[in-house]
Amino acid sequence: MRRRDREITDQNQIQDILSTCSYLHLGLSDDGMPYVVPLNYGLIKDKTDGHYIIYLHGAHEGRKLDIIKKNPNCCFTMERNVAPFEGRMACQHGMVYESIMGFGQVSIVDNPEEKMLALSALMKTQTGRYDFQFDERMVSIVTVMRIDVSELTAKQRPLPGRGE
Repeated sequence: MRRRDREITDQNQIQDILSTCSYLHLGLSDDGMPYVVPLNYGLIKDKTDGHYIIYLHGAHEGRKLDIIKKNPNCCFTMERNVAPFEGRMACQHGMVYESIMGFGQVSIVDNPEEKMLALSALMKTQTGRYDFQFDERMVSIVTVMRIDVSELTAKQRPLPGRGE
């Protein structure tokens, strides 16, 4: 990260950002060409080593799955509290934000119990509720993908004059 003065290192603040964004942008590489798609997500922490696991869902076929099967390496970004601000001169205009950037490996989840957990986590991110019920029939009609996050950074840009 070039701007260390904007880096977020507080794990509680990082967790808060991860838990309150509405979607993420998933970046994949399709034979050397970038492919980026916005997706809803669910988030949990692995109980054994504490790394983040991000769950995604989609159809049983399509370009995204074709790419993942060829190359599971991925990156993702998410952001919140994004708003423009003005300055006296053109170069003083900008955006305030909080953002996350991460890297990992994405895989397809086949286990029905993990798929139910994943969809519950996804609904928690989307609705704030964790009380949805899923059964094997329901999870059989959707593909669930899992990102095991290996690297994660967080950054913020406050309004000038307020911490910058």
